[in-house]
Amino acid sequence: CPADGSGRRTFELSMRPRLDKLGIFKAAPDDLTASEIERFVRLDIDPDSITWKRVTDTNDRYLRGVSVGTSPSEVNKKTGESLGRESGFAITVASEIMAVLALATDLSDLRARLGRMIACTSRAGEPLTADDFGITGALTVLMMDALMPTTMQTLEGTPALVHCGPFANIAHGNSSVVADRLALKLVGPQGYVLTEAGFGSDMGGEKFFNIKCLYSKLRPSCAVLVCTVRALKLHSNEAPPVVPGAALAAEYREERLGLVAKGAANMLAHIQNVRKHGVQVVVAINR
Repeated sequence: CPADGSGRRTFELSMRPRLDKLGIFKAAPDDLTASEIERFVRLDIDPDSITWKRVTDTNDRYLRGVSVGTSPSEVNKKTGESLGRESGFAITVASEIMAVLALATDLSDLRARLGRMIACTSRAGEPLTADDFGITGALTVLMMDALMPTTMQTLEGTPALVHCGPFANIAHGNSSVVADRLALKLVGPQGYVLTEAGFGSDMGGEKFFNIKCLYSKLRPSCAVLVCTVRALKLHSNEAPPVVPGAALAAEYREERLGLVAKGAANMLAHIQNVRKHGVQVVVAINR
C-alpha cells in the first residue's frame, strides 16, 4: 500500500474483505502486528485442494487432464521445489463464473458473488475465496461488459435476448436474471416473456424454481414443456435406441401411435414435476 501525500498508508478496498474475514479491523498496514501481517499475507494454499480449472471453448477431451507448472521457472523461491501439479481444462459453460454471471442482478451483486467463489483451501482446511486473493475487482472489470445480454431475433423476427448458458448437470442451467428482467421491462405489463430452463423439468426446471426464482424474485405464470414425437417413442422403452450417425429405425420414421402413447408416461411425469411448484403446464409437441 503506497503512502499518500501525508505519508500515511491505508488498505486498498480490495483488501478489506480478507481483513474482515480475519477479524482485523484496523485502517492502516502500519497498525498491524507481526502476527496479523502473517495471517493476512500468508494463504498457505494446499495445492491438492485447488478445484478451479482453466476453461476453453475448444472441444478437446485430451485437455480434461493436463500437467501444469512444469517449467523450470515455476518453483518455490524458498525451497526450489517444483510447483507443478495435475489439473485440466473445462469448457466455458462449466465455469462457476458462468453460473455466477447468470444469477447476478446488477454489477454490485456480480462483484459480491465473484468474491465469494471458493478456489481452494489452506493446509488448515480454511476455504479461500477470490476475496482472499484480492482479485475480485479485476474479475468484475473483466466481466462487466459480459453482464449485458446480446439482442438477436428468431426466424419469425421475434426479439431474443441470448445471455449465459451454465450447464444444468453441474450448475443451474438457466439463462440470466438480467435478461429476464430486461425483457419484462421491454414488453411492459401487457406483454409476456419466454425464458429457457434447460435439461428438462427434473434438471433445469427444478433449478429454475428453486434457485433462479429465489434470487430473481420473479414467478412464472405458466411453463411450456417442449417434447418431440421421436422422444416420446424412445421413452416407450419399446423402440430401439437412437445411435449417433446411424439411420433412424422404422419406429421413428413411421407413425406408430402406440409407442407415442406409452412414451407419454414420461411426459406426464415431467408435467407433475412442474405442477408441484404451483405452475400450470402448456405442452408443445414438435415432430
